[in-house]
Amino acid sequence: MEKFTGYIFVTGCAGFIGFHLSKRLLDEGFYVLGIDNINNYYDTNLKYDRLSILAKYPNFMFIKGSIENLELMESLFDQYDIDIVVNLAAQAGVRYSLTNPHVYIQSNLVGFANILECSIKHPIKHLIYASSSSVYGNNKQMPFSVTDRVDHPVSLYGATKKANELLAYSYSQVYQLPTTGLRFFTVYGPWGRPDMAYFKFSDAILNQEPIEVYNYGDMKRDFTYIDDVIESIYRLIKKGPPDKSISYYKIYNIGNNQPVQLKDFIKVIEEQLGKKAIMKLLPLQPGDVLETYADINDLVRDINYKPITSAEEGIRKFVEWYRKYHNIT
Repeated sequence: MEKFTGYIFVTGCAGFIGFHLSKRLLDEGFYVLGIDNINNYYDTNLKYDRLSILAKYPNFMFIKGSIENLELMESLFDQYDIDIVVNLAAQAGVRYSLTNPHVYIQSNLVGFANILECSIKHPIKHLIYASSSSVYGNNKQMPFSVTDRVDHPVSLYGATKKANELLAYSYSQVYQLPTTGLRFFTVYGPWGRPDMAYFKFSDAILNQEPIEVYNYGDMKRDFTYIDDVIESIYRLIKKGPPDKSISYYKIYNIGNNQPVQLKDFIKVIEEQLGKKAIMKLLPLQPGDVLETYADINDLVRDINYKPITSAEEGIRKFVEWYRKYHNIT
């Protein structure tokens, strides 16, 4: 088990996963250096509300800025003793990448390259970074395995995440930088992103507005509850970097390993909200895939943990938070 004396640098700390991970690390007594540019991709008030919780911890240091700012990044690595980097800063969203491609290039590629460069100039113990199930594209073999070829992502977002994995691989080989990539599968839960389907569905159902259901609801997602994601990342941090006698590079799927039909997921939301959805059934959107399903054998073997939260329990917890956050009785 790794021992740490310096900071864990969490990029995107005001984001959904970044906030939850930072809070867990702070609760466990770690020193966390967080950075976030607080962009307006979705409501910044939600980001600041997350930050206000983290700011209460004396072992938390926050920097407002962008990882694509190389000068800033170099100054942070100069100034702080950083043991581990967990890169969760990225421009999120599959559909947004169809209309705003340059934002993805800057954040997901230029920003990640800056992190890699700083990590070799100021040697760290381990770089953990967010990838995505989007790298699998329209792979037909189920469940998706980390040994599958992922050469055909169907969105720019997925392509940038695949590029992150390739960049990490090259730096791990050339500079012996220990890297671990995490392919997240449809993460949901309290403090989540308002652009995600389950969040938008809840908004619309409570306001008695129609929800847009793509591919007529006939698609499956490996919905993964946020606490399961955080427990997985936390255990990987504690486990330490990949075994260098094998490789400095590792990839894991972080998924629930139980795909749920979108129509069934909507039913769970309806049950928890106590209201029926008005559904506007639409064809499959560009960049979308029909099914995601994570093979998590490597994850279970290496950290002795398997995501356990059912869709019913996860949505119940989300709705509880949603009502409290929005003061809905």
